[in-house]
Amino acid sequence: MSQERRGLDRIVELRADADAPPQLVGYAAIFGQRTTIAGMFHEQIDPGAFRDAVGEDDVRALFNHDPNFLLGRSAAGTLRLSEDATGLRYEIDMPDTQVGRDVLTSVKRGDIRGSSFAFDVVGDVWTNPTRSGELPVRTITKARLFDVSPVTFPAYEQTSVSARSQAEASTRPVDTMSVERSRWTLAQKG
Repeated sequence: MSQERRGLDRIVELRADADAPPQLVGYAAIFGQRTTIAGMFHEQIDPGAFRDAVGEDDVRALFNHDPNFLLGRSAAGTLRLSEDATGLRYEIDMPDTQVGRDVLTSVKRGDIRGSSFAFDVVGDVWTNPTRSGELPVRTITKARLFDVSPVTFPAYEQTSVSARSQAEASTRPVDTMSVERSRWTLAQKG
């Protein structure tokens, strides 16, 4: 198996608090959304595809998938992953490092808005096209995770990243999908 990478472009939210380190929060993958891979096939991810990986894999949070830009790690407790009805959600306790501060600044400015994930496919289902000119569809049913990353160029346009403080995270639930849909609607009107 060879490692693959996919990403999503969504609104990034940054939350910060003077008393706690800032966090990046986002969706590295959205379930049931198709994207076209290299013009050769469509791909989508089934709910539950990351269930085992969330509990078993030692996943890193990197900027742009670059191992030199480490933001967090699940084994260290500085990266938390979960699956919900939307997709693969992540929370990173951002480090007080140059790369951590640079990424937070870029998220605040709106320069970084998408997320991505690096993975190996463990299980997938292929559906052949029914008409000439259509592309086959690959549905990922199970995957191993290597990293989740805020990225400059995501493959899946539906992903997101945002920032918040840890204090805010513990006192106020965030419906990032609603926030992102609202911002996207406003952007389309403007």
